[in-house]
Amino acid sequence: MKYFSMFSGIGGFEFGIQRAYCSNRESLSEQARSREHIRCEGNKPDNKMQRAKTKQEEYMPQNIGYSEIDKYAIQIYEKHFKGHKNYGNCTTIKWQDVPNFDLLVGGFPCQSFSIAGKRGGFNDTRGTLFFEIVRCIREKQPRLFLLENVKGLLSHNKGNTFFTIITTLDELGYDLQWQVLNSKNFGVPQNRERVFIIGHLRGTSRPEVFPIGNSSSKVIRKIMNEGGNHQGGGVFDKDGLCPSITSGGTGGATNNCPKIPLDAQIRRLTPTECERLQGFPDGWTEGISDTQRYKCLGNAVTVNVIQAIMEKL
Repeated sequence: MKYFSMFSGIGGFEFGIQRAYCSNRESLSEQARSREHIRCEGNKPDNKMQRAKTKQEEYMPQNIGYSEIDKYAIQIYEKHFKGHKNYGNCTTIKWQDVPNFDLLVGGFPCQSFSIAGKRGGFNDTRGTLFFEIVRCIREKQPRLFLLENVKGLLSHNKGNTFFTIITTLDELGYDLQWQVLNSKNFGVPQNRERVFIIGHLRGTSRPEVFPIGNSSSKVIRKIMNEGGNHQGGGVFDKDGLCPSITSGGTGGATNNCPKIPLDAQIRRLTPTECERLQGFPDGWTEGISDTQRYKCLGNAVTVNVIQAIMEKL
């Protein structure tokens, strides 16, 4: 599967796609091993093992390009995804020069629609960047797309903004499904609600991805493991959850942590802890200032959620 990533940030979509592929590959390998065991016992030669390997290769994801303009996010992205081509500012991309792809992914800028912002919507320059996604879809007609935004998108302007988005995507020839997903239901202790929109080009196969997840999913209750290099103690609420981390240097990932002290200490989350809250490996954002690490992580998608969606998609 070939895919293009818009508003890529530090590569949350890319890493989630890779993890989904690896998870499905392991499942296919297990099935193949089971079939090979049956074949050997029955001494009947067949090529099911080879077909399983071919099926794995068929679904190996291939990034043919991404679009990002934040220099700090690009630095982190390129550290982990060497060889991916950055097409830069999405408003200047000439899509006829971009190779065709099967899947478009992107978390388009959400500040315009977030309850934490001024909710300018399409009157805000960042809000109008949705129409760059429209331009891409219109010109490239990918078989699938996966978009992410804040839950506030649904209620913005009394629902008219979301209606415009869905209507526009429908008119481009896509069948749509969407759902609000909370990161806390996908193995990370962060209360982070986001709306995900999946589009299938009309006339192609349409796997049912949503609904997915549930509120009873087990939540990891502790991510703090400071060792000897950091301040002791931690910050939790009674359910072991952190509020949604934001991109602000003094919000979300810093001052907006649950104010429940352990060992009589109250502190902000470390960048490493924020990486864990978003499903990234420790040290993913190392190499830039802590202020920029907080910002990049607050703008990122939760990797675990992307993986869960892609495994079904």
